[in-house]
Amino acid sequence: MKYPEIGDSVTTTFKEDMSRVWGDWGVSSEIGKLRAVLVRRGGSELENKNHNPKKYRWNCAFDPVKVREQQESLYEIYRNNEVDIHFIEETSPELPNAIFVRDQVLMTPEGAIVCREAVQSRVGEEKWAAKQLMKLGVPIIHTVCGKGIFEGACVIWIDKETVFLGEGYRCNTAGSIQVENTLRAIGVKNVIKVNIPRGQAHLDGFMAIADMNVALTYRIITPNIVYEELLKRDFNIIEIPNHEEWQHFATNFVALEPGKVVGPSGNPKTRKLLEDAGVEYIALDLDEILKGNGAVHCMTAFLKRDEIPLYRI
Repeated sequence: MKYPEIGDSVTTTFKEDMSRVWGDWGVSSEIGKLRAVLVRRGGSELENKNHNPKKYRWNCAFDPVKVREQQESLYEIYRNNEVDIHFIEETSPELPNAIFVRDQVLMTPEGAIVCREAVQSRVGEEKWAAKQLMKLGVPIIHTVCGKGIFEGACVIWIDKETVFLGEGYRCNTAGSIQVENTLRAIGVKNVIKVNIPRGQAHLDGFMAIADMNVALTYRIITPNIVYEELLKRDFNIIEIPNHEEWQHFATNFVALEPGKVVGPSGNPKTRKLLEDAGVEYIALDLDEILKGNGAVHCMTAFLKRDEIPLYRI
């Protein structure tokens, strides 16, 4: 049987069509010029006085007014650096950790992976993030499903062909397989598996990229493979000098562009080491938000970064 012609077949890739069909989105590094982010300004979910800090993995309860003030200080820095800020407009009153958007969404060069969180008290945050992504027109290329568990901070982008993928309590084997398969389908060639140490949630708890050739680690718990892969790419690895600054979320910063980051204040020795390596560090008072065991990186899901050159090894 001969079928009638119905038009030309698609010969372009999804990436080639993306800007025209979906808009200008995509992330393939931690340091390319930051253009757009997804965040959640703390709303009524922070007002519930019955929240149990232990249930939500907090050190103690938040002061909602101070949380919002500190968030606004971050948003002002983003605006001053020409970053488009998109807000998750709604969430459930039982999800006060929804301000930590990085755990809900991992952006790739071709769209978002919607995560599935490991902690029962946070399950459902990703629904509201996904609704906002759809409103914005950001393509969702995978939603972690089945028995998979995966949170966005379990991936650190190096360049468009290389990621660190952490496995541990917040990313199980089923989740890791789904994320790896999705990344390889869009052209990621090097998926470097990292065992997240016991007691650590995510990769950004002990490593961060600050510039094209500058990374920050906490040596005591950073696996050897992280050092090996960074050194192959000629990184200058700065090490957090003491336990106190590591506990104060020294690695939990966001690069606004290569060599310019915004992160928590209160880490003077780490900050000086980064500045000596040529990194501009914008310090931000986040002491209230730190009570919830998160900082700048935790609060920010990247939606658009400029692409950086591939590292040669």
